Amino acid sequence: MSFQQQLDEAITVLQACTTLAPAIDRITELVADAILSGHTLYTAGNGGSAADAMHLAEELIGRYRHNRRPLPAICLNADVGAMTCIANDFGYDEVFARQLTALGKPGDVLIVFSTSGNSPNIINALSTARARGMINIALLGKDGGMARNLADHALIVPSQNTARIQEVHTLFLHAICEQVEQRLASASEPYV
Repeated sequence: MSFQQQLDEAITVLQACTTLAPAIDRITELVADAILSGHTLYTAGNGGSAADAMHLAEELIGRYRHNRRPLPAICLNADVGAMTCIANDFGYDEVFARQLTALGKPGDVLIVFSTSGNSPNIINALSTARARGMINIALLGKDGGMARNLADHALIVPSQNTARIQEVHTLFLHAICEQVEQRLASASEPYV
């Protein structure tokens, strides 16, 4: 596929996502409310989606656009020691769920990134988050897979192409960062 064809496909997918704007706005407000109320955001994904999960967490702990206080965000796939211990002792399907069982509290938020929505460790994470009283959000693609029905809020990129799905997931995570920082600014929180 030529670069022009990739651009054309990306434009088509982005245009199709305009119908998701109200849902994205609701989710970004929900995440901002939780974080600014002192709850923790947890993220998780596999492969390229793991990179998206790390990207969101680091933007909140570090900064997105403005120097502001660090915000509580933990990427569950970033702790190699925990992941390999859990995978070795309990199986890879439990690498996120076990961490949520240890750390997650009611009112905290889990955001999973999955292009298929069918990864067993993502399914288990969503189920565990729900059982712990957490808000769970799934950023998905294709038909949403099994995760679609386990998430409190599912955003499904209307594409079958993993690359296009992940590109839109990056747009979604930036929208979350934008909303959180806008809310901090409007609350007159001092920047540091």
